[in-house]
Order: sequence, then structure tokens, then C-alpha cells
Amino acid sequence: MNVLLGLGGSDESVKTLRQTIERTRDVGDDLTVVVVDKPEAKRSQDEMYRQTVDQLESVGLDDVTVETLDGDPGSALVDYAEQGEYDQLVIGGGTLSPMGKIQLGPITEFVLLNAPTTVKLVR
Repeated sequence: MNVLLGLGGSDESVKTLRQTIERTRDVGDDLTVVVVDKPEAKRSQDEMYRQTVDQLESVGLDDVTVETLDGDPGSALVDYAEQGEYDQLVIGGGTLSPMGKIQLGPITEFVLLNAPTTVKLVR
């Protein structure tokens, strides 16, 4: 499967990266990682990029493309996904409300509604 992983700098992104790396190692997916610029996130775009490269190298996944995207995070991710032939777009996000229902942030919602391929949401 040809997988595109979109990351910001949140804790959800770190969890999503870890789970996607595990799956890639287990089943041999073709993985591309893009790091969007999300100023309000815990980690800067550069920090998230370095963390991604380090984790990929530590498990021997040296052939994975890792890029950074500028501009609006949701639009940049959807535009990138439209340019490639990806089977799945993986993103992290979503929190639970006090009633136990999932709440999506504006970027996650935009990607879910506009992505040209199947979206896997990791929470």
C-alpha cells in the first residue's frame, strides 16, 4: 500500500508516527511523510521533521521520503495527496468530548472532507 503520513507537531502526531512506522515495518507499505507547519503545536516543524527522520533511521527505514510543506496545513496536505497516487492518507487528531463523542479540529475536519483518498484517523 502506498501511504502518505501527514504530521504536525502535536502529541497525536508523535503517536501517529510511531504506529505508522510499526505498520510499515510489519507489512512493507511504501511510506511518504510530510510535516506541515502548525505554529500552535507543541513542536515546531523543524523539530517534528528531525524527530521523524531520527525515528525512521532508528528502525532502518532509510528509503522513506520526508518533506516539509508550507502554507495552510489542511490545504497543503490535501494538495500534496492529490499530486501522488496514495492508497491512504494517515493523520492524527480528534479528542473525546465529555459525552464520549469525537471532536475534530478544523485541520482534521478539512482533510477528512477534502482528501482525494481514504483517510485513516489515529486517535
